[in-house]
Amino acid sequence: MARMADSRPTAYDVVLFGATGFTGGLTAERLAADAPEGLRWAIAGRDPRKLEAVRSRLTSVGPAGEHVGLVTADVTDAATLRSLAEQTSVVATTVGPFMEYGEPLVAACADTGTDYADITGEAEFVDRMWLAHHKRAVRTGARLVHSCGFDSIPHDVGTWYTVKQLPEGVPITVSGYVRGRGTASGGTYHTVVRGLSRARQSSSAAAERRQVEGRGGGGGGGARRVRALPRRPTKPPDGRGLALPLPSIDPVVVRRSARAMDRYGPDFSYGHYALVRRLSMAVGAPLALGGMLAAAQAPLGRDLLLKLRKQGDGPSPQQRAKSWFEVRFVGAGGGRRVVTEVSGGDPGYDETAMMLSQSALCLALDELPPTAGQVTTVQAMGDALLSRLQAAGMSFRVVESA
Repeated sequence: MARMADSRPTAYDVVLFGATGFTGGLTAERLAADAPEGLRWAIAGRDPRKLEAVRSRLTSVGPAGEHVGLVTADVTDAATLRSLAEQTSVVATTVGPFMEYGEPLVAACADTGTDYADITGEAEFVDRMWLAHHKRAVRTGARLVHSCGFDSIPHDVGTWYTVKQLPEGVPITVSGYVRGRGTASGGTYHTVVRGLSRARQSSSAAAERRQVEGRGGGGGGGARRVRALPRRPTKPPDGRGLALPLPSIDPVVVRRSARAMDRYGPDFSYGHYALVRRLSMAVGAPLALGGMLAAAQAPLGRDLLLKLRKQGDGPSPQQRAKSWFEVRFVGAGGGRRVVTEVSGGDPGYDETAMMLSQSALCLALDELPPTAGQVTTVQAMGDALLSRLQAAGMSFRVVESA
C-alpha cells in the first residue's frame, strides 16, 4: 500500500514543534547531534526570537545543527499548523499538556497525510484522537504515533523484544517490572494533576473507543485473544519487595501492539508493575496517589495541588545525570521462559528526547511496514526503531533464558 505522503513534495523530512520548551530543547539537541548528513529538518514554535536562540545553540551541538530551518506556528492558529504539516514528512511535538494543546496539530497531520509523533502519556488524549482522526489518517496515509517517550517506548518495544525471544504461534504471557529514579518538572506534575482531575472523562473516552472498535473500528479480533493480567500486588520474580500494578498508559499501548500483530501469539497476556523494594513505599505510594486522585476531582482541591509546584524549567543536568530506569520483563510461552531487561539514563527528559528524536528519524528515513492511522510505536516501526534505540545507547538484553 503506497502512502499518500510518500509522493507529496516537502521542504523538510522532520519538523520539531515545541523546540523552545525544556523537553523540546533537549530533543532539538539530540537531532542536531544524531541526525544523518543531508537531513532536511526544522524547529518550530510561536516565537521567532526564541527559535533563533535555539538555532544559535544548536550550531555548536552537531553538524546537523548548522542546517536547521525555522518555522513559526501556534497551537491557537490552525492555519499555521496546517502550513507546518504541509512542509514536512514528519512532525514531532513536545507541546503539552496534550489534552489542552495537542489536537489541532493531530488534525493538521491527519488532513495532510503527514506522519506525527509525540511524547504524551495522557490516555484520554490518545483515545479522543483515535475517535476523531484515525479514520481520516487511514485515508490520507498519515501515521499518528503517540507516546514516543518514556511513555511508552521502553515498555512497548521491550515487550516486543521479549516476545521475539519466545516461540511463534503459542500463547504468551509477559510481565513488566519498572523501577527507576528521576526528577519530574513542574510541567509534568501539572499534567499529572490535570489528568487525575479528568479520571471520569478518561474512562468515558476509553469506553467509547472500545465500543467503536468493537463495531469494526480496527481493534483487531478474530480467533486471537489479548488480555490484561489480574491487577493486584504480587511478588516480583526475585522475591525482593513488592510489585504494584502501575496505572499508566503503558500496558494499554502494549496490548494494542499485541492486537495488531500476530507475532504476539494466539493468546497474549500482559501485566505492568512498579517494583517497590521498601514496605513503606509499597504502602505510601498508593495512598499518596489515591489522595491526589480524590483531591483533584474538586476544583478547589485541584487548584491547591497545582499551587504546590510551579511550571517552569526541568531538572538540572546534575539531577538528570543521577537519574535512571530499568524495566525487567518476564516472558513465558511454548515451554520456554525468558527474562529481559531494558535500561537507560534519565527517563523523563534525556532519554525521552532521544526516543522522540529517533522515532522521528525512523518515520522519516527507514523502510517500515505499510501502516496508516493511529498506530503504536511497535506497529509503526518495530525492529527498525529497536535497532535505532540500541545504536543510540539504550540497553536491550536477555538476562535469563530457559
